[in-house]
Amino acid sequence: MDGAQLSPRERRILEQIEHDLDEDTALAHTFATGHRTRLRTGRRASATGFGKRRTVGSGRLTGPAAALLGPVAVVLFVSAVATGSAALIWAFAVVWVLTLTCVLRLVLRWSHRHLTGDERPRPDDGDVR
Repeated sequence: MDGAQLSPRERRILEQIEHDLDEDTALAHTFATGHRTRLRTGRRASATGFGKRRTVGSGRLTGPAAALLGPVAVVLFVSAVATGSAALIWAFAVVWVLTLTCVLRLVLRWSHRHLTGDERPRPDDGDVR
């Protein structure tokens, strides 16, 4: 832009954008560490950093739930086929959807950790004795 000047209005807008970027702690953290982070809309970083917020559906019980729902779904399926009961068929359908949802969450969590390199250290990975 050879010799192009910004109008006072454009300078104010640019200053506001720069001010907002200077106050963005997530952006500063990304530049400082070089790690990509997922955009978090509607949430501000805490004063202590980027700790994950735990909620009721945080996924701690996803693995055990999938491990329990799988055999329950098989038992419901076999009994629904054997008896032909509509209630057992619907119970199987509900349990099967819950099982697939848990398995999908596990696969998504695994793939996210695998692709971002955010895996937990394993006992055979070096200095763990």
